Parts: sequence; structure tokens; C-alpha cells
Amino acid sequence: LIAPLYRVLVVRAEMAGAADAAALAAADVARGIYPGVPCVIAESVARANGALLDECRVDGAIVTVRVSAWVFVFSVTATATAGPPHTGT
Repeated sequence: LIAPLYRVLVVRAEMAGAADAAALAAADVARGIYPGVPCVIAESVARANGALLDECRVDGAIVTVRVSAWVFVFSVTATATAGPPHTGT
């Protein structure tokens, strides 16, 4: 019982990283730094990190993604939002 739970925790951390990377890449595209379609890029980055892209929302230059992976019978998800840096105080 311990090994499956440990694996879920490991995958949870992996999904957090995949969500962060996908959101950051998509936000760069949304801002025009790189060419492409933000959610297409998010899907590609998520997949490269072993995740499935479940949701991608673009609101101007801000992108929110939700990714997931299955571990045994558990669905492990993570969400991340990225956009331009905050300016001012």
C-alpha cells in the first residue's frame, strides 16, 4: 500500500512541474514572444513532461492550464497560471 501512495506523491510533483512549464510556454506565445497558438504549445509541453492537457484558458496574456496523469486508479492533476510579470508595487 505504501508504494502506490509514494508513486502518487512523486507524480503529483511531476504534474506540478508539467503544469508550470506548459503555462509559462503558453503565456510566452500569448504575449507574442514566440510564434504559435498558446494552447497547442501548452499541450506539446505538457505531453513532453508526461502529462495530458485537460484544460487551457487564455485571457489576454494570462494562461491557465490543468494537466493530469493516471497512477494506478488515481487521477493526479495540477493547475498553473502564468502571464507577464507584475509591474509597480
